[in-house]
Amino acid sequence: MRIPRRKGAVGMPSRRAQVAAVFALAALLGVSVLYDSAHIAASLRRHGAGPRAYAKLSSSDDAAAVVSSAAREEASSAAAVAAVEAVSAHAPPAKGADSAPVEGTDRPDDPPPHQQQEAKKAEAEAEAAAAKPGATAGSSSQDAPLIEEVVQGGGGAGHGGALEQRHEGTCDLYKGSWVYDESRAPIYKESGCSFLTEQVTCMRNGRRDDDYQKWRWQPDGCDLPKRAAYRCIKKRNDPITKTTSPPWIRVERGKQKFTRLLHSRKNNRPDLGSNTTPRFDAKLLLEKLRNKRLMFVGDSLNRNQWESMVCLVQAEAPWDKKSLVKNGSLNVFHLQEYNATVEFYWAPFLVESNSDDPDIHSISDRMIKPTSIAKHAANWQGVDYLIFNTYIWWMNTPQMKTVHGGSFSRKHVKYDEIERVVAYRKVLKTWSRWVEAHIDPKRTTVLFMSVSPVHMQSEGWGSPNAVKCFSETQPAINYTKKLEVGTDWDLFTTAQRVTRSMKKVPVHFINITALSEIRKDAHTSVHTLRQGKLLTAEQKANPRKFADCIHWCLPGVPDTWNEFVYGHIVSSTPQQQMPEDQPHR
Repeated sequence: MRIPRRKGAVGMPSRRAQVAAVFALAALLGVSVLYDSAHIAASLRRHGAGPRAYAKLSSSDDAAAVVSSAAREEASSAAAVAAVEAVSAHAPPAKGADSAPVEGTDRPDDPPPHQQQEAKKAEAEAEAAAAKPGATAGSSSQDAPLIEEVVQGGGGAGHGGALEQRHEGTCDLYKGSWVYDESRAPIYKESGCSFLTEQVTCMRNGRRDDDYQKWRWQPDGCDLPKRAAYRCIKKRNDPITKTTSPPWIRVERGKQKFTRLLHSRKNNRPDLGSNTTPRFDAKLLLEKLRNKRLMFVGDSLNRNQWESMVCLVQAEAPWDKKSLVKNGSLNVFHLQEYNATVEFYWAPFLVESNSDDPDIHSISDRMIKPTSIAKHAANWQGVDYLIFNTYIWWMNTPQMKTVHGGSFSRKHVKYDEIERVVAYRKVLKTWSRWVEAHIDPKRTTVLFMSVSPVHMQSEGWGSPNAVKCFSETQPAINYTKKLEVGTDWDLFTTAQRVTRSMKKVPVHFINITALSEIRKDAHTSVHTLRQGKLLTAEQKANPRKFADCIHWCLPGVPDTWNEFVYGHIVSSTPQQQMPEDQPHR
């Protein structure tokens, strides 16, 4: 006997209605996912991200999403209705709600043409709204983001490693090549910096070629920092707040995959940057150094780098608003308008030694106290950016004499003689303990420069008949074998390991060694001083004895070292500012 179909009870939808509802929800979810994918892809295109780059979406992207929410819902609803109608007309009867497989949404297929049109329409509306100066949905014009953050390829801000990170999408800045570029180098002129000492002014001292000034370092796969982009947000009745992006910009060969938006200081409006943007923005650096102290600590190579930094920033201050004061071991360059100082402190071994006199230190029988650092370190307290080095003074002998008490001035000083690398490790352990005990990482950024190579052994770059670095005019860019210039890589490794082991106070290890080994052409050679006096013609004619293949001409290689330092400073997290009227010393 046939049982009659039961009439639908009140409030119970038919089976066909239930199936239609399920498919409608599935279609709505699919459209939403497809739209989100299209929106993200479009956002990445707007920021210029390549296939391996990633975008840190700023608040402007969130605002754009809010602007387009109404259009998005409308487009999604229309597409969902169309999908339900299509399912009702063509889909086979459902076997049950659980029988429909769920497709992954990580890589959705291209949406149908009508859905693409709806998504593009909604996104166009969002972009049009965002393009209006100072206007975003849900806020007044004063709340609108002025600048979007530039797309980066890695490198975090602050402590921990814009340089040290080696994840996918990051770039090893120390792996690359020297590129001859007259249009972008040097960053400053020798004649334009009156603060250079005669030790490094090679052109003034008689050097005839200036090609050594025109090489710039080009990392493989990325660029050294140019002008760091700002992510600026201006709130109602509030001053503009600026957050700098990490300046390591990922690029692809032949085509830059980013759009740089810069902040105009005059009218607070976005300004498109270009490839002519200077790679070292002294004003940006000085803004980061406002009311702060930057100090180089170490030997004459750090003094070489300090002179470079002074010349890199000094042009931004009027002549009567800057000064250089030398007081014993401490040299202080002061820029009054920024209340900022760029300083150098002489401590060739970091710990106490018999070579601590800043003027009279040409001592062949060198001795150190490997655990005595407090005397020097008292001058490092309260500094905001500390840049350490120690190397060249260790290279006099393969062993080091260490003193554990008393004075160096005694006639009969008791000492132990130990291997150089062992003494070096003891000194760096003393230094690291002091740093972790006395440095507040929330206030002070610490950097350590790797060893600066010398070029005494010309056979190391394939020129056995040459005399050290004398008359070298080109980098060793065509030498295919491994360079052997006498660098003590044991000391390099020791410094690298000690700095990496420091967890309480992270230290940025600036690896300048290998890239500087190539630059046999850039030393002061015979165009320099000897015991405070310029070399005579007779001395210049004897380069085997008098050529200085340790220090560097300026402008020159230390400017590149300072570009690495610049990148760390401008990408570091903002530190607490001192009041404008409060002296910081």
